[in-house]
Amino acid sequence: MTRALDLLHGFLKIVLTFLMGVLIVPVTMQILSRYTGLIPRYIWTEEIARFCFVWIIMIGSMIAVRDGTHFDVDVLPHTTNPKIEAALRLFVHLAMLLTGLIFIYFGMDFYALGARQMSEIAQLPMVTIYGAWPLAGIIWTLFLIEKFVDDFRLWRGERPLDSPHIHGSSL
Repeated sequence: MTRALDLLHGFLKIVLTFLMGVLIVPVTMQILSRYTGLIPRYIWTEEIARFCFVWIIMIGSMIAVRDGTHFDVDVLPHTTNPKIEAALRLFVHLAMLLTGLIFIYFGMDFYALGARQMSEIAQLPMVTIYGAWPLAGIIWTLFLIEKFVDDFRLWRGERPLDSPHIHGSSL
């Protein structure tokens, strides 16, 4: 399972990099048209930039969940006791899982709404943007399953507390 998640994580990084590159094009066109007059003002650039930005945020959050850098705040104290540390990590990961399940459940309704709509300017199906929410929830859940396995290994003493966390820090 870890190998498949590694491939998914790598793919998401590639897509994120691609979208960052794509985002540069409409934003540059907007800047050039507003301040130089070198090119005409295209309305579609704003909509495409917004679509890219939403996907960049959602894919970035997916990557950050795997890396242990998202939804993770140091509000709970760290401890040297592996069982307590594992319990604290499980608590944080369960809260993240709840968020992911909410994104899946309500995101499916959002996705269905987008399937019936078209964007005003580019005439793209809105499902291309609304689908980001349930997909993010699904991928967060997959990455969190891996974190739960790691947390339980810490709980059972199969991995020392001071060993580096497999995919980013927790807590």
